[in-house]
Amino acid sequence: MRKFRKPLLFALALTPVAALGGYLAAAMQVSTMEPAVLDEAVKQVGSKEALLAISAVQPIVYALFCGFFGYILAQKLGLMRPFGFEKSKLLVTFAFSLAGGAVFSLDAWTFAKVIPEVAESYETAGSFDAVAFGATVLYGGVVEEVMLRLFFMSLIAFIVWKLFFRKEETVPEGVLIAANIVAAITFAAGHLPSTLALFGTLTPMILFRCFLLNGAFGLLFGRLYRRYGIQYAMLSHALFHIVSKTIWLIAL
Repeated sequence: MRKFRKPLLFALALTPVAALGGYLAAAMQVSTMEPAVLDEAVKQVGSKEALLAISAVQPIVYALFCGFFGYILAQKLGLMRPFGFEKSKLLVTFAFSLAGGAVFSLDAWTFAKVIPEVAESYETAGSFDAVAFGATVLYGGVVEEVMLRLFFMSLIAFIVWKLFFRKEETVPEGVLIAANIVAAITFAAGHLPSTLALFGTLTPMILFRCFLLNGAFGLLFGRLYRRYGIQYAMLSHALFHIVSKTIWLIAL
C-alpha cells in the first residue's frame, strides 16, 4: 500500500482546486446558457444552486481518478518529477507562456475579424469577469492538464510502449511525441461542446479555429510535461489564460 501513498496524496491535494475550478466553470457556463435551456436544467435538479453543486462534483471525480492513475502511469514512464520548480525551467516556462499567451490573444484581431460569432464573444472582453478568469485559470490550468496530459497522454504512451516496444527498457521518445499529438487533438476536440454552446454553430472556420488554438497550444503543454514535469504544464496553461485575458482587458 505504501507505493500508492504518493499518488493518493497527490490526487487528494488536487480536489480543492478541482472543486473551486469546477464550480467557477459551471457558473460561467450557466451565465451563458439560453434562458430556456437553463430553466430545463434547473427543473431536472431542483435549483440553480444544486446545478452548480453537481457540476462542481464532476471535476473532483476527474481529479481523483486521473490524478491517482495518472501519477502511477507517469512514474512508470519516468515522467513524474519531484513536485517543485527549478529556476532555469521556470524561466523557459515563463518565456513560452508569455509569448504563447500573447499569440493566443491575437484571436481577437484575427479570427474575430472573419467570424462574426467570435467577434460577438469579445464584446465584453474589455471588462473583468472574476468568475470566467478563475474558471479558465483553475479548471484549465489544473483539471484539464491532469486529465489530458498526466492521465490521457501517459495512458496512450504506456499502452503503445507495452504493445509495440515492450523490449525497450524505457519508453521511446517517438512514442511520447505521438501520445502528445493524440492528447492535443483530443484536448481540442473536447472544446467542441463548449464551442457549440457559445457560438450556437460549428462552421468550418470555427472548427479550424478550435483545433488550431487548442491543439497547437496543447502540444506545448505536453512538451513541458514530458520534458520538465506536469507542474510546468499546469503553470504554463494557467499563464496562457492570465496573459491573454490581461491583454484583452487592456486593449479591447
